[in-house]
Amino acid sequence: MKLNLKRPIVFLDLETTGVDAAKDRIVEISLVKVFPNGDEEIKTRRINPGMHIPAEATAIHGITDEDVKNEPRFEQIAKSLAAYIEGCDLGGYNSNRFDIPVLAEEFLRAGVDVDLKKRKFVDVQNIFHKKEQRTLVAAYKFYCDKDLNDAHSAQADTLATYEVLQAQLDRYPDLQNDVDFLSEYSVQNQCADYAGRILYDKDGVEIFGFGKHRGRRVADVFREEPSYYSWMMNGDFPKYTLKVITEIRLRDAAVNSPKK
Repeated sequence: MKLNLKRPIVFLDLETTGVDAAKDRIVEISLVKVFPNGDEEIKTRRINPGMHIPAEATAIHGITDEDVKNEPRFEQIAKSLAAYIEGCDLGGYNSNRFDIPVLAEEFLRAGVDVDLKKRKFVDVQNIFHKKEQRTLVAAYKFYCDKDLNDAHSAQADTLATYEVLQAQLDRYPDLQNDVDFLSEYSVQNQCADYAGRILYDKDGVEIFGFGKHRGRRVADVFREEPSYYSWMMNGDFPKYTLKVITEIRLRDAAVNSPKK
């Protein structure tokens, strides 16, 4: 089924040096930009991560240090990439938990301000798991009746993800062909950051999604235990998570500061 789009949507897949959004880097990015009229653009390029690609990562995607030594660093393409996805929603497979958090971190490291919160995110894996509980290779076979050759090639995975979403719309009458609906349907938790460390409660207030303060409001904890904010800022957390908690702390300080 052709996607019913109000604005373009970019399906993305990243190959990286590892699975830690706070530390690891992109080595390949593939984008499939789908326009409201159904036209598609495919862009794939490799990136020099500026760090060693571990053998475990190479075993998955097949990309070595030698393959990317002459490729640009992310900061060299960050502005053009930001311009390319400007005004677009984003889609992917496990993208809400991995690709989008990693991409947000890379933009922050490059000093390029991209407000991804303005976009709708369609995570095809979450739709799949709600419906069938399987992997991308199985999803592609199940929905499209095709074998996914070159799995873990960014471009092959991105194109497969786009095809799976179209097939999901054909298969399930209750799935509305609308990005707003699909974005809402494919969300597992309402997150204030991308790594799922800071969530929203039923009232839309930020709460901790991890640790000893799990479920407590972030602003309350920082007010009662200022050292916890310092601990997080000095800890090994994603840059975007640190940006979010700093905004919460500053906003709370402004609201609760003594009036002159």
